[in-house]
Amino acid sequence: MKINFDSLRNLMMADRSVRRFDENKEIDADVLSKLIELTRYCASGRNAQPLRYMLVTSEADKETLFPLLKWAGYYQDWDGPEKGERPAAYIVQCLDKKYGENCLCDDGLQLEAITLGMTTLGLAGCIIKAFNSVELSKVLNLESRYSPRYVLALGYPAETVVIEDMNDGEDCDYKYYRTADGVHHVPKRPLESLIINSNNSNSK
Repeated sequence: MKINFDSLRNLMMADRSVRRFDENKEIDADVLSKLIELTRYCASGRNAQPLRYMLVTSEADKETLFPLLKWAGYYQDWDGPEKGERPAAYIVQCLDKKYGENCLCDDGLQLEAITLGMTTLGLAGCIIKAFNSVELSKVLNLESRYSPRYVLALGYPAETVVIEDMNDGEDCDYKYYRTADGVHHVPKRPLESLIINSNNSNSK
C-alpha cells in the first residue's frame, strides 16, 4: 500500500487540540467505535495491547465528568468550555492492569491514531491528563483493574486553531495562547532545532 507523504503531513498539521465545540452536533456511537478500531493497528510494547476505552456519551455522565477535568494549563482564568461549547462525547483511555502496570509507549501512539481518525471525519478533540484519577474511576464505576490514563474530549470544533513558527532562541516562548478574536495559537519549533548533529560528524 502506497501512502502519500504530503497527505500525511497535511493531516498531521490539521490534527490540532480543540477545547470549544458545537454542542448541538452529536457523534454516533458507531463513529466512536470506528475510532477505537484504529488502535488495533498501532505498535504495542511487548505486543501486550493493554489499553481499554470507555465511551462516555450520555448527558448525565458527561455532566458528571466535566467538572473533574482541567482544560488548559496556560489559561489560568478559564475553567473550560461554557455550556453550548462542551464536548459531544468523551473517550477515557484506561490501562488494564491485568497485563502489567506499564503501557510503555502505547498510550500516546493510540491517542494520536484516534485523533488523526477524528480529523479525517471533521471532528476535533483535546487530550486531557489533568484530572483526579480516583474520583474519575469512582464516578464512572470503573473496575479496580482499569487505571485511567487520559481523557479525550471530542466533538465538532467551534474554534480556529493555527500553527505558527516559534523563535527557538534562549528566550523562546512555547506557550499556546488565545487572541481577542478567539483564535487559538500554537507555536511550533523549527525543523532545524529538532535535529541533533555532532560538530565532528564530518571530520576525519
